[in-house]
Amino acid sequence: MSAAFRKAAKARQRPHRERSQPASRTKLGLLEKKKDYRLRARDYHKKQNALRALQKKALDKNPDEFYFKMIRAEVKDGVHVIKQPKDEITPEQMKLMRTQDIKYVEMKRVAEAKKIERLKAELHLLDAAGSGPRRHLFFVDTEREVQEFDIAARLDTVPELVDRVYNRPTIATLQRETVKGPTDPAHLKKLAQQRKNQYDLLRQRIEREKAMFVISQKIQTRKDLLDKTHKVKVKKETTTGPAIYKFKFQRKR
Repeated sequence: MSAAFRKAAKARQRPHRERSQPASRTKLGLLEKKKDYRLRARDYHKKQNALRALQKKALDKNPDEFYFKMIRAEVKDGVHVIKQPKDEITPEQMKLMRTQDIKYVEMKRVAEAKKIERLKAELHLLDAAGSGPRRHLFFVDTEREVQEFDIAARLDTVPELVDRVYNRPTIATLQRETVKGPTDPAHLKKLAQQRKNQYDLLRQRIEREKAMFVISQKIQTRKDLLDKTHKVKVKKETTTGPAIYKFKFQRKR
């Protein structure tokens, strides 16, 4: 009962509010509350404990004990710097590594090129919407034929199929055979979207193949720079091409 009474009494008591900084002391900054003091005190004691632990570790350290940081670290401008070990790689080994990298990139590039050719064979280089900026030239003899020219009659098809750049049957074919394939507008729209997705995939693969070609060229350039031949940079490296160097001619035996 006492706990319930204390809880009820605490719920009805007046909330404790700490005063703010007086206007005359505003220049001194915020008035520190108890919660701020607790954070500051906790941080201070944490740092003091860390310092005491380091002092104890220094007192307990054996001065004759060896550890590798004695020879791998040095002090520069008051800061300990770890020396990085040098790679023990000969120029021949580096060339071999570059060759392996080029072979791997070329293998991936050839795989992308084959996928591009396969996609091109499936899409027949047609646009996604079914009609593109194609031009078909017709030759006539007189100006009157130009004015009276009927493209549907010239192509021997119906006017509804004139704008199509593929699968454009003639009138005789339409009379002889039934229409094959989907004719529903919703289905045709879905097929057009699928065709557009295929063209987007083809574009991405072409860009990836070009990027791999540039990477292989840059790796080959770095491999050539390992030779101890006098060279002069002619053009800086860019995102679309490697740097160009002019090497001094040396006669090979």
